[in-house]
Amino acid sequence: MFTLVLVLIIIVSFLLGIVVLVQNSKGGGLSSGFAASNQIMGVRKTTDFLEKLTWGFAISLLALAIIGNFVIPRNEGTGEASIIEDQIQNAPAQTAPAPQPSAQPAAQPVPVEGQPSTTPAQ
Repeated sequence: MFTLVLVLIIIVSFLLGIVVLVQNSKGGGLSSGFAASNQIMGVRKTTDFLEKLTWGFAISLLALAIIGNFVIPRNEGTGEASIIEDQIQNAPAQTAPAPQPSAQPAAQPVPVEGQPSTTPAQ
C-alpha cells in the first residue's frame, strides 16, 4: 500500500511541477499563444483551467502525504528492536583504554648545508 501511495505522490509532484511551469508569469507563458479569439479555449479560460489544475494537484499532494504517513510500514507488531538498539544491548562492557606509548621515533635534526654535522662520525 505504501508503494502505491509513494508512486502516486511522485506522479502528482511531477504533474504539479509541469502545470506550474506552463502557467503564464505576468503576460508570458503558454496562455500567450492562445491570443486568437476564435480558439476553443481563450486566454482567460486557459488561465482558469491551469489554476484549477494547480490547486487540485496541490490538494491531492497534501492528502497523499498525509495518507502516506499513516501507511508507512512499522515494526511495532513483530517485537523486533532496531539494529542500533540490538547493538547497544549486545555490546561488551568497555573499560577505560590504557594509554598507548608513542610509536613515533625521536626527531633527528636535519643538517643544514654548509654547517658541520653534529652527529659523531662512525
